[in-house]
Amino acid sequence: TASAQAGKAAASSAGPDGWLSGVKGTHRCLFDFPQHKNGVPLLHILNYINTYKEAYKAGPGTVGAVGTFYGIGAQSSIALAFDDAAWAKYGLGEYLGLKDASGKAYTRNVFFRPTANDAHLLGQAMQLPPMPGLAGALPALGIESLQKMGTSFLLCNNAFGAWCMELEGRGKGKMADLQTELMKHLLLGVTVVPAMVIAIEKAQAAGIRYNRQ
Repeated sequence: TASAQAGKAAASSAGPDGWLSGVKGTHRCLFDFPQHKNGVPLLHILNYINTYKEAYKAGPGTVGAVGTFYGIGAQSSIALAFDDAAWAKYGLGEYLGLKDASGKAYTRNVFFRPTANDAHLLGQAMQLPPMPGLAGALPALGIESLQKMGTSFLLCNNAFGAWCMELEGRGKGKMADLQTELMKHLLLGVTVVPAMVIAIEKAQAAGIRYNRQ
């Protein structure tokens, strides 16, 4: 979308490390998840933010988190960076092996705005029985919801190029065309960084804690 492109351009003009200044707060942590794990890493980010708020009485703007979208292959988290239209066009739900409650592959980015009806994903990941309380938490752990709570999300440019090469190999189109088209579907607020390995290093140097998922 135009707004996503504008955000990407703004991030680029600020330099490759400009995103660091957007991670606000006295409690800051980067959650490193190259695999989507059915959204469990997003649940852990929500837990981090909510626990500081409720148990530690952290005030608004004092807790910041960072999530990472990268990796290639059907377990990677990279597809989480893209909107519903991209998921539908390129069959990303089928590619990731993620199915809705009726057993059909998702045609939307289920992690952007999940609902209580998507709770089975967490249950599958953690081998849990149906838990109504867990279902109620689903909307809050969505990417959009976490962004509103102070979470920044990063997309690795190097991994993105490799992923487009993979998608070409899977018959989704030509690599160059995929790179151009998918960038038009980047979720608003997601920042493209040159390499996640360096972004993680820069985060730690800036005093942002590290949590491997």
